[in-house]
Amino acid sequence: MTSLAGAGVIHPSDKLTEDEKISLVRDLMAEYANAKVMIPRSKKPLEYGSDGKYDERAWHDNSLTMGAAARLGDKVQITKVSLDGDHLVLEINGGLKSGSHWYDNVQIGLGGVAGNGAPTNRSPSLGTSIDLNFHKPMENLTAAEVKKILAPILDFDKRSATVLYAETLPPEVAKAVKEKRAIVGMDREQVLLALGHPDHKYRETKDGLETEDWIFGTPPGKIVFVTFNGNKVMKVKEEYAGLGGDTRVRDVQ
Repeated sequence: MTSLAGAGVIHPSDKLTEDEKISLVRDLMAEYANAKVMIPRSKKPLEYGSDGKYDERAWHDNSLTMGAAARLGDKVQITKVSLDGDHLVLEINGGLKSGSHWYDNVQIGLGGVAGNGAPTNRSPSLGTSIDLNFHKPMENLTAAEVKKILAPILDFDKRSATVLYAETLPPEVAKAVKEKRAIVGMDREQVLLALGHPDHKYRETKDGLETEDWIFGTPPGKIVFVTFNGNKVMKVKEEYAGLGGDTRVRDVQ
């Protein structure tokens, strides 16, 4: 079954390459910044233009009714990155959520919708979301350019959380991350750093062993299956799916 939940959501209606999408999500996820203005809470993502302009009055009015997600000088964190056509939506401090919903435990499987049977108690969050509107399909976009666009409202650390974390990795893991590939022994954070967020997830229990597959890519083209046992990668497999059902499978490790 494929979970609806995920830290990042990638849609195909843009002009970014797969590597650019992976890098964009990877390099923005979990980044910290200091607020240079008051950033309000909002049920709908706050509109922000790619020219660095936004409706200051609307943001002020939102703060009067919903309160502030961050005040001047507060440290904030990007907790989700979504790409959709000419929009880049950044969730800040977990977004604005009241807590558990009926659909938090719903998963999508090949046969339709089913519950996973495990109740989830989600804590409320008092963040917000920013909708960065480019007014045209995104192309050749990098995290550094996004941070520059957001400079009027957010001051990002000189050395990003991603860079600092990457410097602590073992040499073989750091090499795999740089080459955008997964290897056996990686943990989930390291796979996210290397490949970004999976297109699908699938859990199963066989002979008492519970595993979870993260699936990257869609046919036609290369599809990568990363299998976890707990928090560690136990297997990596590549499948080349062509048109008309032609399939080639290669066990990487």
